[in-house]
Amino acid sequence: MLMRVVSLLPSATEIVASLGRGDWLVGRSSECDHPSWVRRLPVVSRARLEPGLGLDEIDRRVSEQIRGGEPLYELDVGLLEELRPDLVVTQDLCPVCAVSSERVLGALESCGFGSSRILALDPHTLEDVLDDIARVGEVLDCRDRAASLVARLRARIDAVMESHRPVRRPRVAVLEWVDPPYSAGHWIPEMVHLAGGEEVTGAVGEPSRAITWESLADARPDIIVVAPCGFRLADAEEQAARVLQRAELADTAAVRSGRVHAVDADAEFARPGPRLVDGVETLARIVRGS
Repeated sequence: MLMRVVSLLPSATEIVASLGRGDWLVGRSSECDHPSWVRRLPVVSRARLEPGLGLDEIDRRVSEQIRGGEPLYELDVGLLEELRPDLVVTQDLCPVCAVSSERVLGALESCGFGSSRILALDPHTLEDVLDDIARVGEVLDCRDRAASLVARLRARIDAVMESHRPVRRPRVAVLEWVDPPYSAGHWIPEMVHLAGGEEVTGAVGEPSRAITWESLADARPDIIVVAPCGFRLADAEEQAARVLQRAELADTAAVRSGRVHAVDADAEFARPGPRLVDGVETLARIVRGS
């Protein structure tokens, strides 16, 4: 049973491809870029923010648009109709991450399509992400592949936990944004725990939130991980260098010891898909100082 799938969520695109259904994809969001070949697919949705904005300006524009009820993403309804998808995968977790299922429903109805063509993913924890892989496998008629993938991911997580049982967990602060600073949210505190650390600014399953540099210093982090949502490693490294220079953090163990680490957030932390387990393994190396 061949299906025509449009994915408006980078993590969903990765899940579909990981389940061997990449050839069913017919459209994507502008941010879907992994595996690299998906960039050849037509772009059905794209962010409305112009490129080249600074971090503080991005934060301000996004906050203003959310408060004003303005959509952050443009949806090409004409292209959606032309592609005739059997399934559109999107999300309701975060208005900043992708088009909401409500907007997709309106677009599908305007095209004369039914709501049964929507699959909305809404993970808050790592367990939710694994459950979503199974859900996608169910819808795409590849349950066994999904179960096998989830089993392999669980085995890798177990291997991380078995290889290191810390007597004392270092205090870890993961920053999902640095201007202004935002704590880690949703599955990231859980990833830190699995890796052997204790996240001190965020809570498992809870959204990321704005914090102050002073409150970050008060959390006494031994390690700071800079994982800016929407950015790759090179940009994160530049931002981590700026974090090291913050006067408010000068007396923290993390800055005194130089344990401020940049990571590839888009690849391993921000997108709730299979590569989050890569992020757990990366965090384990950071926590252990290897």
